[in-house]
Amino acid sequence: MAQHDIPPSGTVAEHGPTGHVTIEPSILYFGTPVVLLSTENRDGSFNLAPISSAWALGRVVVLGLGADGQSAHNLAHRPELVINLPAPDQWRAVERLAPLTGRHPVPASKPPGCRFEPDKFAAAGLRAEPSHLVRPPRVVECPLQLEARADQVRPDASGDFVVVEAVVRRVHADPRIVVPGTHHIDPAAWSPLVYNFRHYFGLGPELGHSHRSQTPRGAGDAAPGPVPR
Repeated sequence: MAQHDIPPSGTVAEHGPTGHVTIEPSILYFGTPVVLLSTENRDGSFNLAPISSAWALGRVVVLGLGADGQSAHNLAHRPELVINLPAPDQWRAVERLAPLTGRHPVPASKPPGCRFEPDKFAAAGLRAEPSHLVRPPRVVECPLQLEARADQVRPDASGDFVVVEAVVRRVHADPRIVVPGTHHIDPAAWSPLVYNFRHYFGLGPELGHSHRSQTPRGAGDAAPGPVPR
């Protein structure tokens, strides 16, 4: 997970006219989905990394990666990847990956305690399965797996990160989270793992649906809980 500088000790929050306070948080992960990114290393082996900055624009998924990480280095030369989305109860596997890096030696920009690990799948207790259209494997345990290709990899405004625009080429879903007889993900059966200011959460009960929803339910319909993993 990316890390920013912590503001100087002694910083005091200031009250504004509306009662809000002005603060300087150390990070701005205000509730973003966690993905496990599989990429290909130079020697043909594969890296697996937890990413906490990911969002979709149609069939394009935008990713934010640390510039010194193995994932960014891999995608600059080998653009194929898989965006694996874990379920909330898989947060421990994600956290086992968090202090690991595929870079050797470990870059100075990595947080204290970070160590090199060549086999991230085994370290996290996860299994790899072959992809259909790209070389990096999928994560068996993840309910959603997106095979993709990075069409753009560029530095961000700070220079500390890279921004990746990956075009999704194939989507794999656990059948338990798909509306039967359709290509739609059932939002009542699927919950992403959410990274909320460095804490892990799932989604709460449904509050309503957008006017653009293609899977609406009546207000009285009971929504089943997310598929346990």
